[in-house]
Amino acid sequence: MEFDWTAAESAYREQLRAFLTEERPGWREDPRHRRVLTAEDKANVVDLTRKLAARKWLTSAWPEEYGGTGQTAWQSAILSEEMWSIGEPRGSQYMNVNWIGPAIMLAGTPQQKDFFLNQISRGEVFWAQGFSEPDAGSDLASLKTSAVRDGDEYVVNGQKIWTSHTPSAEWIFVLVRTDPHAEKHHGISILLIPIDTPGIEVRKIPDIVGEGAFAEVFFTDVRVPVANRLGAENEGWGIVRQTLQFERVGAARWERAQLVLDRLAALAGDQALEDTDVSRRFGEAQALVDAARWTTYEVVDERAKKISGTATAYPARVAMVRAERAVAELGIDVFGGAALVEDSFADNAFRDALVAGVAGGTYEVQLNLIAGLVLGLPRH
Repeated sequence: MEFDWTAAESAYREQLRAFLTEERPGWREDPRHRRVLTAEDKANVVDLTRKLAARKWLTSAWPEEYGGTGQTAWQSAILSEEMWSIGEPRGSQYMNVNWIGPAIMLAGTPQQKDFFLNQISRGEVFWAQGFSEPDAGSDLASLKTSAVRDGDEYVVNGQKIWTSHTPSAEWIFVLVRTDPHAEKHHGISILLIPIDTPGIEVRKIPDIVGEGAFAEVFFTDVRVPVANRLGAENEGWGIVRQTLQFERVGAARWERAQLVLDRLAALAGDQALEDTDVSRRFGEAQALVDAARWTTYEVVDERAKKISGTATAYPARVAMVRAERAVAELGIDVFGGAALVEDSFADNAFRDALVAGVAGGTYEVQLNLIAGLVLGLPRH
């Protein structure tokens, strides 16, 4: 892997950074996670992403026929780094570009590609992810939400939980069980459903991360056209397994962790850093951030070279979680009680780190995957 940026990639980063500084002044100095929860938030995001799309930056690594420019995966990595450095103000649109769009490219019909991919590349549509269930979170393949075929429609019943981005979403990417008698990882299909479809109820989950960050989604006799199925019936697990590789490393959370760490060092001051234990903790956190960056770059390099089927995404995901947690815990330890003041800099970082080991695949599941797929250890 080449450890340097090309002239074109460096120029792209400089242009993108200048654009974001002009569009969102001051955000780089305040790198908190900016969720899209209100109509005003959503309008601001659409304004920003339309401008990115007009410059062919939003989906630059996509094929030209889907609104991209056919650039390499490195352009996507640069976009993710620059956006996460100011709090990732795209809401669910980073997810759309990173894995929902590629999933539709992989398995969608021509009509689905034309309808959905053009909306995503224009920055005009918001999605939620209907995966986890009360008894199928980390063990995703144990999902029970059912979809029963009734002519040209499916009738969906069940429940999803810990669903993010519901306040802004127009569509939800839902895993359902279409064959209740199939083995665990079989009989699963994907349905693309408008979130305002009759029978869908969204209930907010009170949490300490942020008002409206998560929700339960209930499906009661929801009728979905068969034309909204992505891929073949009962073959959804293969699509999800392939595209989850994109999700696990799509968010450049290490970039925000680096900015938070730099900010913590500046706020702590030289006197605090003269303390041997504090200095050691900063060094360890920096090492973990660097490890997250370079292990993720390995995944990006494989994607740019169109290498698939490897397990590099799992260690990268683990490295990202460890880095973000280390930086957040350092903020609490350095600032003590002051870090617990609601919405303070350190408090904001700590709240976000609480979900770092859940979103995009739990930390523990990633460790199990590393044990089996990378180390070849037996299952007990």
